[in-house]
Amino acid sequence: MSTYRAFEATGVRNLRVVERELVDPAPGQVRVRVEACGVCHTDVLAVEGLRGDPSRPVVPGHEIVGVVDAVGAGVSAWQPGDRVGVGFLNGHCGECEPCRRGDFVNCRNQEQTGTTIDGGYAEVVHARASGLVRVPDGMASLDAAPLLCAGLTTFVALQQGAARAGALVAVQGIGGLGHLALQYARSLGYRVAAVARGGAKETYARQLGAHEYIDSSTTDPGAALSALGGASVIVATASSGASMDPLVRGLAPNGRLVVVGAAPDPLTVATPDLIFGTRSITGSLTGSSIENEDNLAFSLAHGIRPGIEVMPFDRAPEAYARMLSGEARFRVVLDTAA
Repeated sequence: MSTYRAFEATGVRNLRVVERELVDPAPGQVRVRVEACGVCHTDVLAVEGLRGDPSRPVVPGHEIVGVVDAVGAGVSAWQPGDRVGVGFLNGHCGECEPCRRGDFVNCRNQEQTGTTIDGGYAEVVHARASGLVRVPDGMASLDAAPLLCAGLTTFVALQQGAARAGALVAVQGIGGLGHLALQYARSLGYRVAAVARGGAKETYARQLGAHEYIDSSTTDPGAALSALGGASVIVATASSGASMDPLVRGLAPNGRLVVVGAAPDPLTVATPDLIFGTRSITGSLTGSSIENEDNLAFSLAHGIRPGIEVMPFDRAPEAYARMLSGEARFRVVLDTAA
């Protein structure tokens, strides 16, 4: 093949399929034949024109699984035929101050796959070798794709606090992130509380691992968590700052609210709720490539799988619209291998 197909985003919600020339990977990069790509809400940055220059074409998608078919100069740890994943972070530089201190997530010279550099709504993608994730045998590409972003985000968030085994841990929001967070929390040995609006998701939340279910439409979730003894960690996945406000009061002493849901409205907290109990609020973006390998290995060992709706590559615009509607249960994945 001398060309490949890709869906380019320009302007606002303009996704069109184009034919691109196949090029060799640059030094330090690999070229990957895409097998599957998850459709994530963060893809709005590319498709809705929420970038510095929306007129510049970019291929969305950052939950990518595929097979290496070419390596650039200086790449020694990866070979053609290796099955790999590429997440939101396209590979750290290893030279900036955060990298030199081992903080690869906050590398100052790191591209964001599908936002600042072309992503996985394509048959081929390029990535820095430092950003690659080995996909274990026995894990299907369609299942692995959402774990590279939604899975990693919640897996890392749950480890932000020093929660002991058996401690109460809460997950707010049972959607694309939350349905995975519940599975991780249960497998990590925590007593798990699910917080969501309405009672419709209670049965499913308990199937995913929740010991307790709190309906935030009828109960103050902070008070309910406090009555259960207080949560050592609360992972807030809902895209609403207002819905997170009461959660701080549900933290145990030295507990931590970890925010992973990007919301348009601010989170408001009373300062005494932080001071009395020595509680804290922190944000969590994602994890490094090696942490993502830990995530996939843990998921495989504990049978953690995303709920997915599969759509063929040719229907990428429809898949994006399905994700944006909020009706998908729970992640949409493009099947490029088919």
